[in-house]
Amino acid sequence: MRLLDYLFPPREDEVLVRNADHAAFTARMQPYTVYKTDPAATVLLRYHDPVVRAALHEAKYHGSRAAFTLLAEVLAQYLETFTDNSVHLIPVPLGRARLRARGFNQVEEVARRACMRSKQHIDVSLITRTRETTSQVSLPREAREGNMRGAFGATQQLPAHEPGDIQYIVLDDVLTTGATLQAALDVLKAAGVQHISALALAH
Repeated sequence: MRLLDYLFPPREDEVLVRNADHAAFTARMQPYTVYKTDPAATVLLRYHDPVVRAALHEAKYHGSRAAFTLLAEVLAQYLETFTDNSVHLIPVPLGRARLRARGFNQVEEVARRACMRSKQHIDVSLITRTRETTSQVSLPREAREGNMRGAFGATQQLPAHEPGDIQYIVLDDVLTTGATLQAALDVLKAAGVQHISALALAH
C-alpha cells in the first residue's frame, strides 16, 4: 500500500476515509432537527467534521466503497431505532445525464447498504427526476429553490388509505437550504403519501 501511495499519491479525503475507525465514525452520529423543510428534517452528522466531510466527498465524487460503508453504518444504526420494519427509505434520485456520467447515485448506494443491515426497505420507484438541474453546489442560496422547482415527479398515486404503519423517509446526503428535500417531499405529498419525513446524512 505504501508503494502504491508513493506511485499514486492518494487524495487527502481518501486517506481520512481509509484510516477512519468505524466505531469512532458511527459515534459521531448525534441526530438533530433542522427546520428548513416541512416537515422538519432529521440530520445525523455534522458536515464541518473533517472525516464526515471526507466520507461525503469520497462517496459523491469518487464512488468510494469505504465511504459508502462508513455512511451506511451510521444510517443503519439510525434506522435500527425503528422498532419494526415499517420504514421505506426513498433516496433522492439523480437525473439521467448525471447518473450516466457519474455511474452511481451515492445516496442510493448508502441507502441500499444501510437497509440490508437494518432490515428496512428501500424504495427507488416512487419518485423520479423529471428534468436535469444545475448542481446546487454551484448556486447561491436564493437560487436553489427555483432550481429544484418541478425537478421531481411521482411515478404513481398512492391509495387514499395507505397502511398507517408505513413511514416514508426521503433521504439526501447533505442538507444546505433544504430545497432538494422539500421538492421531493412536496411531490410525494401530492401523490398521497401521508406518513413522511425528511432525513439527511449531514448538514
